Amino acid sequence: MRTIKRVHRAEYRPIADLITYSPLPTRQLAQIDPFLFLNHHGYQTYPPHNHGLPFGPHPHRGMETVTFIVEGDIMHKDSQGYQSVITAGGVQWMTAGRGLIHAEVSSDTFRREGGPLEILQLWVNLPARFKMTEPAYTGLQRDDIPGVSPAEGVQIRLVSGNWVGQSGAFSTLTDVFLATVELKAGTAVTLPVDASRNILFYLIRGMLTVNGQAVTQRELVEFNRDGESLDITATTDALLLFGHAQPFDEPVVANGPFVMNTEEEIRQAYTDYRMGKFGIWNE
Repeated sequence: MRTIKRVHRAEYRPIADLITYSPLPTRQLAQIDPFLFLNHHGYQTYPPHNHGLPFGPHPHRGMETVTFIVEGDIMHKDSQGYQSVITAGGVQWMTAGRGLIHAEVSSDTFRREGGPLEILQLWVNLPARFKMTEPAYTGLQRDDIPGVSPAEGVQIRLVSGNWVGQSGAFSTLTDVFLATVELKAGTAVTLPVDASRNILFYLIRGMLTVNGQAVTQRELVEFNRDGESLDITATTDALLLFGHAQPFDEPVVANGPFVMNTEEEIRQAYTDYRMGKFGIWNE
């Protein structure tokens, strides 16, 4: 079994009236290469006639965003012409690549009617060879994401990568496995992971044990790169964000919305953005 290096509690970092917890990065953990950043918004209930999500137009370059809608919805729009509204259980995958401008806000319906909201956004790094790739976006609803049930009471929703011959919903530039795992109280499952790969393991809801260690909601588990399995038992009903990938082992220079390999590339990103090279934003 994999040995556990440390369990990290997500840090509370509200954004306006949006409840937000950040398990990555924290003061103790900078990244889990190639997983760079994770924000957990909610859980909270919005009243009718609310302002919704506050993420208006902003740029990105050199990375990918993967957004998991647990409750509520999210409306995506970007300077490449992509637009969608994804609802509970759906996932968005955006490759910023050489650069684009996007907004992530709530739908008109959600802002008018309100309701529960819980959303996670993960930033996945791109290796140097893909930093300047063409931007792309795909948004999929819950029913578009395949599920497998390796044990009674356990449901794995395959976002990317492969599980015992079953492919995830998204085709990706790099070999990144991502899934959500729903477990009923008292159920157990073993998740295989090659020892060479880094693990993303964040408990969204509930309580469980992993390789004998108790974990509760809004905790991220940092593993050593040794064993090749995770033995999980759910203490309560639980929802887990689970991923793994081969580390890139490249320099990471991040500044605001840009993630590159050098300071010079960051300066160039700001210059290119100011010069309009990330596309034109149309309201």
